[in-house]
Amino acid sequence: MTQSHSGISKAVIPAAGLGTRFLPATKATPKEMLPVVDKPAIQYVVEEAVTAGLSDVLMVTGRNKRPLEDHFDRNYELESALGRKGDAERLARVQESSDLATMHYVRQGDPRGLGHAVLCAAPHVGDQPFAVLLGDDLIDPRDPLLSRMIEIQGQYGGSVIALMEVDPAQIHMYGSAAVEPTAEGDVVRVTGLVEKPEPADAPSNYAIIGRYVLDPAVFEILRKTEPGRGGEIQLTDALQHLAEDEKVGGPVHGVVFKGRRYDTGDRGDYLRAIVRLACEREDLGPEFRTWLRSYVTEEMQAP
Repeated sequence: MTQSHSGISKAVIPAAGLGTRFLPATKATPKEMLPVVDKPAIQYVVEEAVTAGLSDVLMVTGRNKRPLEDHFDRNYELESALGRKGDAERLARVQESSDLATMHYVRQGDPRGLGHAVLCAAPHVGDQPFAVLLGDDLIDPRDPLLSRMIEIQGQYGGSVIALMEVDPAQIHMYGSAAVEPTAEGDVVRVTGLVEKPEPADAPSNYAIIGRYVLDPAVFEILRKTEPGRGGEIQLTDALQHLAEDEKVGGPVHGVVFKGRRYDTGDRGDYLRAIVRLACEREDLGPEFRTWLRSYVTEEMQAP
């Protein structure tokens, strides 16, 4: 396990979204609980935080999100049934989620944007730097992005965001960062941020993806931040303020990520993520890859 050496121990995971892109599947099931192979998407995110040394996890939830709490809690009836059957393998997998981390929950109430969700974490976080992980972005555990971000925060202070180069035509789907190079190849200094700009107005093709390590000064800025794009309180607007005025809680740096990322917030990317991860599983991969090759060959030959 990779450990955090910067004193950061708390992770915040906003999980209050409605998941409308996956209706009707998310009518009664939180989008974070949709399975990616045989684990809910949210478990991958919690595992990433734990691997980076963050043992204290706060989920910011909303209505109809009780299954999230149940998943990370004990299920004594199920555990007892598996124990009686002598099914040690499945029992260990069931207990794994409840043993991962110290879990906490807070309700967001009105869904007023990512910035407001982060602000809901202020009483729990206190005055220490903390990480924010968005559940729609799954980062492959072989590419330890969060650990690198925590390292950079310990080196420079302030806040650190995760950036990824995207096709300029797609930058309107993300926050975009204006950057300056540093002496480290994968680290840039962030001088400005814009939420979902038109391609012609974007300062770069560096897109903000769903990992942040934030200075607690962001809370006071969020309290004063007016609703922005979409009528929501945007975390990007607060980070822009930090980038402009380092005396408040800056600087802001970015780690440029070139590893494997799976976007489970889009239906097509969600399906592709399942296929990729299933192909790489030792227990599922060989047989699944054989079937997949056969299926693709048949489709290509079909009239």
